[in-house]
Amino acid sequence: MKLAFYDAKEYDRASFETANALRGHEIHYYDTRLTPETCRLAEGCDAVCVFVNDDVSSAVIDELTRMGVKLIALRCAGYNNVDIEYAFGRIHVVRVPAYSPYAVAEHAMALLLTSIRRIHKAYIRTKDFNFSLNGLTGFDLHGKTVGVVGTGKIGRIFINICRGFGMHVIAFDKFPATDSDIEYVPLEELWKRSDIISFHCPLTDENRHMVNAGSISLMKKGVVLINTSRGALIDSEALVEGIKQRQIGAACLDVYEEESNVFFHDYSGHIVDDDVLARLISMPNVIVTSHQAFLTTEALSNIADTTLANAEEFFRDGFCANEVCYKCEKVTTCGQGHGGKCF
Repeated sequence: MKLAFYDAKEYDRASFETANALRGHEIHYYDTRLTPETCRLAEGCDAVCVFVNDDVSSAVIDELTRMGVKLIALRCAGYNNVDIEYAFGRIHVVRVPAYSPYAVAEHAMALLLTSIRRIHKAYIRTKDFNFSLNGLTGFDLHGKTVGVVGTGKIGRIFINICRGFGMHVIAFDKFPATDSDIEYVPLEELWKRSDIISFHCPLTDENRHMVNAGSISLMKKGVVLINTSRGALIDSEALVEGIKQRQIGAACLDVYEEESNVFFHDYSGHIVDDDVLARLISMPNVIVTSHQAFLTTEALSNIADTTLANAEEFFRDGFCANEVCYKCEKVTTCGQGHGGKCF
């Protein structure tokens, strides 16, 4: 198998080279993202391997199919950057549905603890031998109500972590789990009751900007928002206004809706053009990490193994259990059963 690997980082190469050591596939690593202009790098390849910020639009799909590329292998769970409806009947798309749900859930809790206990500020102070406690007062998690939006594998692990802290959990999911003791509530009730809200759901047209000026107005004053899923779940400009109005007490963001041209790159020596992101980062009650919730040794290993296994299964058997298509009723299941090709 010959594979064009886009948006390759050092940690990507290391994990995929290890996974491919005994497989012997021909992998060409490219630093650039997949775009209509960089499609030609995949000429002569059987498949392309892409990540969350690669452009898999209709124009890209047309060019890939013209060149004879048979498979788009996502090395991630989400696929909102893929025009899956346009891909149907043209090119197959596979993904990694669960690489390490613990990594993402644990990062969400790490962000929350760092924020509410001011750990990031204390770290900076003590590096300067400033041991003052002024301005570092936090609050207990025990007894607080956390609203969890999305109760898939990651959401459920985050719920278990929260319960370990003695928190009361309520949740919203369009497809509630039937085999759990989770207290599901309507979304509007979750906004109103939660002291902390954490997002663990995929991005769809239906829930884009589910956090907006209207929903923020329903939330408790001082609510803490955590987003380790997809940036566009939150309207960033509404978030800035909510923080300025003191309605939102803190925001912990591992994703951002306009991250594709910023995240995963070093701009420390540049002026960032994104004024909204610059304002968010400048706020003392906002923590931004650069889409790193997945980044653990275990997760990288699982991503590499599953991505290559997906491609091998597709080219060997003609279909893959981890294929996605626009007929999927929800992210984890498909109405077609995945017992054969989606088309």
